[in-house]
Amino acid sequence: MAAQKPKVGPRPGRRSDPVPTRRAFRSAEWSVIERCRTPRQVEDYLRALPYNHEERGETLRTFRGVIKAGKAHCLEAALAAAAILEQHGYPPLLLDLESKDSLDHVLFLYRRRGRWGTVARSRDAGLHGRKAVFRTLRDLVMSYVDPYVDGSGRIQAYGLFDLRTLRGCDWRLSPRNAWAVERALIGLSHRRIRTSERRYREALARYIAFRKQHPNEPATYFRDRTWL
Repeated sequence: MAAQKPKVGPRPGRRSDPVPTRRAFRSAEWSVIERCRTPRQVEDYLRALPYNHEERGETLRTFRGVIKAGKAHCLEAALAAAAILEQHGYPPLLLDLESKDSLDHVLFLYRRRGRWGTVARSRDAGLHGRKAVFRTLRDLVMSYVDPYVDGSGRIQAYGLFDLRTLRGCDWRLSPRNAWAVERALIGLSHRRIRTSERRYREALARYIAFRKQHPNEPATYFRDRTWL
């Protein structure tokens, strides 16, 4: 690992169950897996899905559930990305961004040529995936700091979770909600991250000014071009 070794989350590599084979998947599921072989392809697939606003109650669907429902919120999308890209050799890792308003954002985390990137689904344009260009996890998390500011949100910590360590929960193919994943993330050790009050106030002022002029448009005014 380049420069920074995260001391958050469980030890990677302790598998609770084997990676499913082709026979475990339904035809519609395998079709997505065959079509989406890279983080960018998975990102495009997830962005094309409607966002799951949970109008009929809270859900935490597995990859199978996402395929069946045809929509996903951020954590469901992260699980779907993990299940898809695991079939192409990527470890099933999640990155949890902890916010001061308790509205965390969860992303699929991947590494390519020693650099970190993410795959993600969000209601906010700036919180989607990132290209694998970040030398450290902290650098990656910092790319989300300004886009996270929306009046109540502010990143205060981050944690890494290896889904292979989760026991007693089929987060890939169960027809049931995978609430054990949420519980694991809540209990996860997080690393604190500090940002200046000045930076936060400037980001908040910019967001408020943008919303006054564009109440219904996505906030895409950021200079960061590392978005996936």
